[in-house]
Amino acid sequence: QVQLVESGGGLVQLGGSLRLSCTAAGHSFRSPAMGWFRQAPGKEREFVASIGWSDTSTLYAYSVKGRFAISRDNAKNTMSLQMTSLKPEDTAVYYCAAGVAVVTSPTTYTYWGQGTQVTVSS
Repeated sequence: QVQLVESGGGLVQLGGSLRLSCTAAGHSFRSPAMGWFRQAPGKEREFVASIGWSDTSTLYAYSVKGRFAISRDNAKNTMSLQMTSLKPEDTAVYYCAAGVAVVTSPTTYTYWGQGTQVTVSS
């Protein structure tokens, strides 16, 4: 069983930056793909970014491309999401997930964290 724990969320102003981290615990962290999703109040959970095991394979949602950067450190069982140029529309609960492929569909991700709140004020 893989347990994923997110950290790093908080309140930031328009144009600011935050770095989210996801730590895997309780099992060897060898998931072929890791991803970030987010869910704003009243909206569906949406894909943000995903990364493969070797971290040369990455995928981003159009809305965050060029502003967010995903990375992972397999030796430390961690994954990160560096978020810059944040906008109010980035406000959401951010979830990390572990899955089998670098894709946008949440159904391919087996394990999920509890989420961390990111709020961007204008």
